[in-house]
Amino acid sequence: MRSSIALFAILLPFVLQADESLTVLRPDGEGATPGHAFEDWLYREFVALTEQRSERFETMIKSEAACRQWQAERREFFLERIGGLPDPTPLNPRITGTLQGEGYRVEKIILETRPAFHLTANLYLPETPGPWPAVLVPCGHSHNGKASGQYQLACRLLARHGMAAMCYDPIGQGERYQLLDPEGARETFEDAPHVETPHRTVRLLCTTEHTMTGISSALIGSNAAQFRIWDGMRVVDYLQGRSDILPDKFGCTGNSGGGTATAYLMALDDRVVAAAPGCYLTTFRALVETKGPQDGEQNIFGQVAFGMDEADYCLMRAPKPTLIAAGTRDATFAFEGTWELFRDAKRFYSRLGHPDMIDLAAPDAPHGFTLQLREAVTRFMARHLLGRDIEVREIERLPDSFTDDELRAFTEPDFTDRQLQCSPEGQVLLMPGERSVFEINAEIARRLEADRTSPPNRETIREVIGAAAQLPQPQVEVVGRLEREGYHIEKLALRVEDAFRLPALLFLPETPSGEATLYLHGDSMKADAAPGGPIERLVREGRIVLAAELRGIGETETGSRRRAWGAGRFGPDNLEIFTAYLMGRSYVGMRTDDALQWAAFLRTRSENIDVIAEGEAAIPALHAAALASVPFDSVTLRRMIPSWELLTGAGESFNQTVNMVHGVLRHHDLPDLVDMVGRDRVRIAEPVDGMGKGVEK
Repeated sequence: MRSSIALFAILLPFVLQADESLTVLRPDGEGATPGHAFEDWLYREFVALTEQRSERFETMIKSEAACRQWQAERREFFLERIGGLPDPTPLNPRITGTLQGEGYRVEKIILETRPAFHLTANLYLPETPGPWPAVLVPCGHSHNGKASGQYQLACRLLARHGMAAMCYDPIGQGERYQLLDPEGARETFEDAPHVETPHRTVRLLCTTEHTMTGISSALIGSNAAQFRIWDGMRVVDYLQGRSDILPDKFGCTGNSGGGTATAYLMALDDRVVAAAPGCYLTTFRALVETKGPQDGEQNIFGQVAFGMDEADYCLMRAPKPTLIAAGTRDATFAFEGTWELFRDAKRFYSRLGHPDMIDLAAPDAPHGFTLQLREAVTRFMARHLLGRDIEVREIERLPDSFTDDELRAFTEPDFTDRQLQCSPEGQVLLMPGERSVFEINAEIARRLEADRTSPPNRETIREVIGAAAQLPQPQVEVVGRLEREGYHIEKLALRVEDAFRLPALLFLPETPSGEATLYLHGDSMKADAAPGGPIERLVREGRIVLAAELRGIGETETGSRRRAWGAGRFGPDNLEIFTAYLMGRSYVGMRTDDALQWAAFLRTRSENIDVIAEGEAAIPALHAAALASVPFDSVTLRRMIPSWELLTGAGESFNQTVNMVHGVLRHHDLPDLVDMVGRDRVRIAEPVDGMGKGVEK
């Protein structure tokens, strides 16, 4: 055997392997893995898009007319990408209780922002005579929502200085969790055993829920952000109907995820006179270079490719008063990006003749709605809503030196979670007839299915998933060879995007039958490649088998450089998936291109190709079969979800961001592709639900 290997080493232009290692790609000279090569390419493409946006900003923003055009284009794009906004329906407001604080009082309120879909809120009211201006305070990612201490303190400070403040629970927080176990008795979260739940029925972290609602929403061409935005707009509707609130004096402020909601609302709702988004605004480039993309509602599909960065949330409302609130030690949203964003916004406001209408409050503080920011925001709101400059101090005196923990001890909230509770049982989903986000999205998905009266065409499929209109001839290099009894294996590397390589193992029998199989496994090309395994059985039949990997699978799997915030639930590569999502690309589309490239290579060996795909590779393989210019003889898909529509209403899912395609259900679902390929050619084996559990065919 060794002499044979030596002979092949002399005769063949590649290095022979004397062992059974099936690894194809190797780290580069500096130790970077093949997964890094894919990740680096994605980052370079992302940066190129941000630079294009910067170049357009520099060359286009030279006049007021250009500024107005910039605003209009981004508003139109933003609204379209969140799926538009629903029609207003009766709010049916209810005040379920009141609380008395020192210098203010609180009303506990429930609103029906959509039919059978309720919002819980606390309205902080001054003791001075009204009517008052009002400030919306959307929450960040606090598990107990509006009851979180920093939001109580911010609202209390506003009310004590003559402004009403309405703090409300976002979906997936406080009293509005969307995935409950009604029989549960949990004290901690299922996915974070060290964190206390706000209610016994709550199972999953708010950030987990937000991204799951994001997957459900994306499939119908919407975004979880739509729910956040519509909630805020309906709160303004409610407050405008109260005689004790000034109908034309509204502010909005929130921190972190609440800063996101503030940014969205101030960009789209002209009724927001003064806005102060906190600890959120930075540049997408700075974000991707540090923490990476965040929760589902914080990523708008294709916005970076369109030329819309986070600065545009400020620009869309210019020249209305805006205070960017930030901490210079924010470890989540990089302040370097915030500073760059502020400079661009200042220039834009200047073009409109109001450079004084945008400002930055940036204390030497960490991420959070800190005392310094609460005071700065209250002063800002007083200036623009009350029409006067006032001195604001939350506490009488600060010590000469203090730590962040010591400072927090000076500022304790007045009420407990239970005292601020609005709904009868502490969760609106336990109210009779209440609908969840997933039920609302599933209803929309069913309507979209009914509207799909004609089968999809290839051009539309390519456009929706982001596959290439035309692929180059595959560039494949043989990089190694292994000998086994009765056949040998060639190690192959496919050049992709002219930037990185994908590996494959080509199994070549001594006596080929003329038939071939493209074998795409969702974990690794090595999964079924062991002696005596499924691939070898096919080779023993005389089949040529190409066990190939698609990008982000096996040797090019990303996520090794940093721990993704949702790795346990959404996959180790979820940061890269959302980076691609911001770029207007889907993993399904990119992997479909990879599958078609491998198929084109395999056709140089055989015209008769069967496809076997499993797990993450199954949906790309099905799309490749639908788009292939030469039909495959058969397509076997294992462990694939039977439809995307299933995900919209299922709620909980596992590792499904990789299968997420924005707006796909407006055009086709997986059964439509099966029909295109031909039900006589497609076999779906061991279908699974969104959690990876087996379901009936």
